[in-house]
Amino acid sequence: MHKFFLQQAIDLALENASSGQGGPYGALIVKDNKLIASSGNMVTSTLDPTAHAEVMAIRQACKKLNDFQLHDCILYTSCEPCPMCLGAIYWARLKKVYFACSRHDAAAAKFDDSFIYDEISVLPSERTIPMLHLNLPNALQPFNIWTEMTDKVTY
Repeated sequence: MHKFFLQQAIDLALENASSGQGGPYGALIVKDNKLIASSGNMVTSTLDPTAHAEVMAIRQACKKLNDFQLHDCILYTSCEPCPMCLGAIYWARLKKVYFACSRHDAAAAKFDDSFIYDEISVLPSERTIPMLHLNLPNALQPFNIWTEMTDKVTY
């Protein structure tokens, strides 16, 4: 079954690239061997840099299952997830990921995310886009309120 679903992700990527709707990526989410959600990359068609195929499929699956966690779901994607998608996969608590092409294959097609992987280990203030910490007196207040709440939905 894994090869069947992964082939669907590749077919979606092919369709997406051929139609000009977005980049050459496709992803689907499956639960109990049933397709829950699927999407191609929609960055250019939606003018949204976060609209990667994996993120779009995660969003759809969460809505369909009415849950922000996808514990028993498997993601099939045409390419190894980028750092943003990798973060989304962990936040969604997916069970497993199958991918076809590697990040090196993507880099050869001019989709190189290696600089982002490298930036993660750099101190925030020394990154290519500097990220500067400002210490405001009430900055921790949201966390303090959250910590004290007894009826919160944890994630």
